[in-house]
Amino acid sequence: MIDSLIESGREAQRTGAWDAALAHFETALTLAPADGARRRADLLRWIGSVHRERGDLDLAQRKYEASRTAADEDGQREQATAALIGLASLELLRGELEPASDLFIRARAAADEAGDDGMVAMVDQNLGILANIRGNVAVALLSYRSALERYRRLGDDATAARALNNMGMAHVDLAEWEAAEGCYREAGELAGARGDALMVAMVEMNRAELHLKRRRYDAARESCDRSLQIFHRLRSKPNIAEAYKFCGIVYRETGKPDLADTHFALSLGLAEACQNRLLQAETQMEWALLHLEEERKQEGILYLNRALALFRDLRARREVLDIERRLGRIRELYLPAVEGWGADMGESGDPYQTGHAQRVAEYAGRLAEEVGVTDWDLTWIRIGALVHDIGNMAVPADVLGKTDALSSDERELMKVHTVMGDSMAAQLEFPAEVRPLVRNHHEHWAGTGYPDGLEGEQIPLGARIVCLADVFDALTSPRSFRPAYSRDAALRIMQNEAGRIFDPALFGVFREMLRSGGIGIVAE
Repeated sequence: MIDSLIESGREAQRTGAWDAALAHFETALTLAPADGARRRADLLRWIGSVHRERGDLDLAQRKYEASRTAADEDGQREQATAALIGLASLELLRGELEPASDLFIRARAAADEAGDDGMVAMVDQNLGILANIRGNVAVALLSYRSALERYRRLGDDATAARALNNMGMAHVDLAEWEAAEGCYREAGELAGARGDALMVAMVEMNRAELHLKRRRYDAARESCDRSLQIFHRLRSKPNIAEAYKFCGIVYRETGKPDLADTHFALSLGLAEACQNRLLQAETQMEWALLHLEEERKQEGILYLNRALALFRDLRARREVLDIERRLGRIRELYLPAVEGWGADMGESGDPYQTGHAQRVAEYAGRLAEEVGVTDWDLTWIRIGALVHDIGNMAVPADVLGKTDALSSDERELMKVHTVMGDSMAAQLEFPAEVRPLVRNHHEHWAGTGYPDGLEGEQIPLGARIVCLADVFDALTSPRSFRPAYSRDAALRIMQNEAGRIFDPALFGVFREMLRSGGIGIVAE
């Protein structure tokens, strides 16, 4: 009776009939004898695997842990190792690479000691996945090949198909299109011959990515559709989410923004439900591209900020070690997107402000580099400079464009733009490093500025830099009520305010940088 239930459950699991598989396994578990620790450990692990494939990671973890406990208590080393691999696979799905790596290495040592080639191959395959995520594709391919050779010696077509699928993904990362096609073709044939529906669908989804890389959009859409038909039948939420992301990219690239919006939204919702932060970040970034292409700049900035926050969190946790590549891509998108949007927001009410944000960002960036600011800290200063005046949209146009002196009430009204800009930056989820540059670029070294009355080094360095750049550009740009000052005249005016408005040390660096030709865009 129990053997029949297990056989039926394994067949249902292989074909993706998750409900039937769970029913068979759970019934068998209730019938298992109290002294049958090995069988109970296997059943609990199989139940955990079904929950994992469906995206129910917490349930899967409880079952794997119960399997491991049952195996350990009875000295069943093979079952304990298999449960350890299951727990490691969950950490991998969650993006927790360090814990996953530790568990896989422990499992491999145990499998190697026991001489279990199948289990060693399973671990090698997962170590290949880890290497691939970390950006070490060459090591990943070696691990996949090692696993494939073992699987072939064992005649295990099911897991050989998985290794080939992973090898195809690695070849895509290396832009080795024909090698990837070959791996996917063989993986699909092996999986199809065995009736492994889940593997067939995963190969199709990965083919979709390959077609996208090669700009074969019709083929990509067909692969997405084929994979989704199977994933929906299997109710495999993590894979449905990934496939929807690729669908969104296909529709974006083929000029169907409404369909792209729908599929990105579906992908993001499922990725959040499955706790897949990497997929959330990737979907947000791809969706941001759609918004930017459609001239929905504000939404595009919001989604870029959300993607950036997720990628930075992953980097901080050391979960995805090739995250720098993804962050590099988002930085390429981020600066131009913010430049255009910041100019629209900060300059819309005053024609004399045209180009102001870009010039301030140029001055601020050069000064920041001069005082040793690098990498993302430099990016934040450039971003903050680009959006420093976004709060101007809250100031009436007649006040922004006034040609004579402002009244005291109008001066107070102008001060609102820093607080409003900070509020807008918060609503659009700009990084924490950017907001002080928007809020505090009108603070004075002597404490007489606004909105917070900060003084000296209480004022963030970036805000002090933007303050200098902002005033210099204002002086050297023409206004309705005066012509532009020359560089030297502007510097003389600013020299008189060093130590009161400006950080005196920073001003000295700024002055020497300008005089030595460090910036060549200043009007003389």
